[in-house]
Amino acid sequence: MYDWLIVGAGFAGSVLAERLASQRGERVLVIDRRHHVGGNAYDRLDEAGILIHQYGPHIFHTNADSVVDYLSQFTAWRPYEHRVLAMVDGMLVPIPINLDTINRLYGLSLTSDELPAWFAARAEPVAEIRTSEDVVVSAIGRELYEKFFRGYTRKQWGLDPSELDRQVTARVPTRTNRDDRYFTDRFQAMPAQGYTRMFERMLAHPNISVMTNAEFRSLREFIPHRRLIYTGAIDEYFDFRFGRLPYRSLRFVHTTLDTHQHQPVAVVNYPQSEAYTRITEYKYLTGQEHPRTSLTYEYPSAEGDPYYPVPRPENQTLFKRYERLAQAQPDVWFVGRLATYRYYNMDQIVGQALATYRRIDAQLGRLSAGPQHAVRPLHTMPQPSVPS
Repeated sequence: MYDWLIVGAGFAGSVLAERLASQRGERVLVIDRRHHVGGNAYDRLDEAGILIHQYGPHIFHTNADSVVDYLSQFTAWRPYEHRVLAMVDGMLVPIPINLDTINRLYGLSLTSDELPAWFAARAEPVAEIRTSEDVVVSAIGRELYEKFFRGYTRKQWGLDPSELDRQVTARVPTRTNRDDRYFTDRFQAMPAQGYTRMFERMLAHPNISVMTNAEFRSLREFIPHRRLIYTGAIDEYFDFRFGRLPYRSLRFVHTTLDTHQHQPVAVVNYPQSEAYTRITEYKYLTGQEHPRTSLTYEYPSAEGDPYYPVPRPENQTLFKRYERLAQAQPDVWFVGRLATYRYYNMDQIVGQALATYRRIDAQLGRLSAGPQHAVRPLHTMPQPSVPS
C-alpha cells in the first residue's frame, strides 16, 4: 500500500513526491505516461552528444529565494541570462522591444529619455483593455503590433490577438533602455548537469518509486494507495464530462549542423515569416563545448500534447466547472499547469507544489512515524543584485 500515488513526474509531482517522502517519511509512487521523468523540462543527449531540451527551451529564472534554496538541494547552477532576437523586416533586433530595437529598425538615434514620447505618439487610445491586441496598440501603436506581435500570436495560438485575453501579450514587456535580457529576475541560471539529472536526484529518495510508460486510467484501480496527487489535465481526469478544455500544442523538429554556431543568441523568433515561431540553439543555454551544434524548430499545432491553455473567457468558465468537481474529490489534490488550467513558469510551479505540501502537512498532521531526511545543498549560486 502506497501512502501516495502521484500522477506526473514533472515539477509539481516530483517536488511533492520528494517532500512527502523526505519530510513525512511516507511511501510514494510516481507514475508518468512518458518514458522519462522531468515533464516538459526533460533534457537529453542527442545522437551528436549535445544536450538538448526535448520539448523546447526551458530557462530557469525567479525572484523567489525559497524556490532557489529548495532546488539547490538537487543541482548546482550555471549562470545564464537569456537573450532573444526577432527577425523583423529582414534584420535581427532585440525582443522584448527596447531602445536598440527601435533605433535599428527605424535608423534612429533616440535616447532612453526620448523613447517614451516616441511610443506615446504612436499609441492608440483604447477605452477598455480586454484583449492582447488592446495591450499592445495602447502602449506602442499598431505598426509595432503588426511587426512583432500579430503574426507571432496567430502562429502560436491559431487565433488573432483580438480574440485572446490580455494576459498573452502582457507577459512581454516593452523597455525604454538597452537592457536586452529576456528576463529581469534576480536569479537566472541553468541546472549545471541539466534538468533530467536534477529530477533524478529529487526522486532518488528510498521512499519513492517511479513508474514510466504508465497510464493512470489503466493503473489507478490496481495500485493500492491512500491518497492521490494529480498533475495531469483536469478534464481528462473527469473523462471530459463537460467537453475538452482547449490547448495549443507544439511540434518540435530537432536537427544537428556541422558548424560550431548557427545564430548569435540562443533563441531567434520569427514573427513575420516562416511557419515556425522560433529556433533554439542549445549550447548557449548549457555552455557545452562541441564542434557541432543542435537546433530545435518549433511549430505550433492544434493537436498533440497539451502545452498552453488557451486564454479566453469561455475556456475559464468551462474550467471552473471542472474545478468544482475537483474540489469535491476526497483525498485528491490537483496541482500544476494542466490540473489548474493556467500557464505557470517553472519557479511558480515549484512554489505552488511547496505551498501544497505545507497545506497537506498541516491538514494531515504528523501521522507518519517514518524518519525525516534532510538533503544538503550541492551549491547555491549567489543572488545577483536587482538591476536598477
